Amino acid sequence: MRYFLHLAYDGTRYHGWQVQPNTLTVQQELDRCLSQVLRQPVFCLGSGRTDTGVHASHQVAHFEAELPETLDIKTLLYRLNRALPPDIAAYALHPVPPQAHARFSADARTYEYYVRQVPDPFSVGRALYLDLDLDVAAMNEAAAHLLGSRDFTAFSKVKGGENHYVCVVYEAGWHPMPGGLVFRIRANRFVRGMVRLVVGTLLSVGRGKITPAQFQQILWAQSRVDASGAAPAQGLYLSRVEYTPDVVPADLVPPGLPYFVGR
Repeated sequence: MRYFLHLAYDGTRYHGWQVQPNTLTVQQELDRCLSQVLRQPVFCLGSGRTDTGVHASHQVAHFEAELPETLDIKTLLYRLNRALPPDIAAYALHPVPPQAHARFSADARTYEYYVRQVPDPFSVGRALYLDLDLDVAAMNEAAAHLLGSRDFTAFSKVKGGENHYVCVVYEAGWHPMPGGLVFRIRANRFVRGMVRLVVGTLLSVGRGKITPAQFQQILWAQSRVDASGAAPAQGLYLSRVEYTPDVVPADLVPPGLPYFVGR
């Protein structure tokens, strides 16, 4: 039986999602704890790879396992959360069709990037602190150029291993929140490093270093060297993964997923 697991994690002490040798990752911890609870080898595949230090308020992973007759899903979820470290939490678990895939069945994903403009000791490691004013209108004018089907070569990591760099962006914009801003971007897919590079370059617009028109030219030029540096990892969250109802029925979407304080 194949299952989807909906989870969240603080990525501060992890070297990203994907299992890597000789380092701690979220996938590694999840596989270890599921294998421990189910008493069988379990290997998860996630909806996307988050980089070192990046968080997730909604990640989805799938795995295959045979549940003992004495173990129901509610009990399994309870025991899994008891086994997981405190910076990883599982919120929902449900069976899916055998062909459902956490990554390839996803219709859209949303990332959010948090910027604090007021000092906050509780957001250290979970948001970027900037003690300066930003031109939000200019940043949103620039972000509007991201909408639609675009080639994001300019905002991708060098040698990212992508087959192509075209993504369809449905939403991109900055929104006020108490004490700062949040940038929200929703697309059908993301190339490696894309969101942090987009945010870093949009912050250059907000600081007046480049204009919205120059941001558009950077996007169109498809040259990685023209973009600004990537924004730090601590402000970035994978915040929503969407599937069609035949994969994840609406009544199975976990309610009350955690979000960053101040959203």
